[in-house]
Amino acid sequence: MKLSDTFEVTLPGDREIRMTRVFDATPEMVFDAFTNPEIVKRWLLGPEGWSMPVCEIDLREGGAFHYVWRSDEDGTEFGIRGNYTEIDSPGYMVHTERFEGVPDAEGDSIVTNEITGEDGKTRMTMTVLYPSKEARDGAKASGMETGVAISYDRLESIFEEKARAA
Repeated sequence: MKLSDTFEVTLPGDREIRMTRVFDATPEMVFDAFTNPEIVKRWLLGPEGWSMPVCEIDLREGGAFHYVWRSDEDGTEFGIRGNYTEIDSPGYMVHTERFEGVPDAEGDSIVTNEITGEDGKTRMTMTVLYPSKEARDGAKASGMETGVAISYDRLESIFEEKARAA
């Protein structure tokens, strides 16, 4: 299963972007893939040519995370920091998110991840609430959804590898 099959991006409100993808995996596997640093740094890379030299996750309410991406081509880096505010494994997680090293990044966003099992697969719905409509529009215009789609395809490949190894 790849991007064209199940990836959907919508704008449910003036400040929100919602991205939904169905994975051929259990809710527990999807939750683990979003919260285990060893797995996150294998798939959450966006387009080819990027690596994640920093992937720190303190998975608890009040815990923090920090990701840094680096361009293999020119060494450019940017990152995200945030704090977990709600965790109900494996179905629900909320965290704040603030970009670092991104010009014009505006304040904290609130990211809600809903993970639901359905018909032997798992639907991941990520809703990002930005601090303003302008911040939401800037994220949308950045091509962020293409990077997410590529990353989700990479994650699906990891699930396929695990299924073959089982």
